Amino acid sequence: MCRLAAYLGETETSLSSLTMEAEHSLLAQSYAPREMLSGVVNADGFGAAWYTPEVDDAPAVHRSNSPMWADRSFAGIAPKVRSRSIFAALRNATPGLPAEESGVPPFASGKYSFMHNGAIDGFRHTAMRPLRDTLSDERYSDIIGASDSETIFACLLDRMDGSTDLREAILETIRLVSDVCEARGTKATLNLGATDGEEMVFARHSTEGPDNSLYFIEGGEAFPNAVVVASERFDGDEGWREVPSRSLLRVGGHGVRTEKIPT
Repeated sequence: MCRLAAYLGETETSLSSLTMEAEHSLLAQSYAPREMLSGVVNADGFGAAWYTPEVDDAPAVHRSNSPMWADRSFAGIAPKVRSRSIFAALRNATPGLPAEESGVPPFASGKYSFMHNGAIDGFRHTAMRPLRDTLSDERYSDIIGASDSETIFACLLDRMDGSTDLREAILETIRLVSDVCEARGTKATLNLGATDGEEMVFARHSTEGPDNSLYFIEGGEAFPNAVVVASERFDGDEGWREVPSRSLLRVGGHGVRTEKIPT
């Protein structure tokens, strides 16, 4: 299972503050995760997306199919890149899917970035074809790889075409994926995150059984003017809160809100 982290703040922070500098940063989680439901390490790639609104509204993206600990160039760049909106993730490839860059989060299209921590069991033999059959021609032709995460992002983008509401698009995507998986008797763990650089929406969800961990902190000691979301807490700050199971987390101009995902 992958690990993810996100930052949305009033002030800029460096990529390294989110990925490398904390006691239990993404770098530490790449080789010593504490709360994964399956797998031992996150060695099948990593990535980061960050926004520079003074240039345009599309995120800059760095992705690699190497482990984070092996990418010396990122370690040199990360302290020098700053943004007030960042997505970052590690990949532990879904069993049966190739460990290649096309499956490494975050994914990006236009102004949107997306991450998925979870898996659709037996994806290539269960949900891959029926989910891709629902896609518009544009979204289908944009898919590069074979991953469940990239397919889910394409489903989300199709729903964004009819709405500018990230919350509703994520809910509709969860409903679609859940219906397809239920019809084929397979499980999906769906911790999803999406942002346009101004708002972040996360879901903690599973169609059956336990779901993956997800936490957030608002105005923490290490990030006093921001909200940070992460699969695992970065440190011992008592301000970290767990996102409830089968819930949405919304972060933006309206503040920080959690709500149950409708059944």
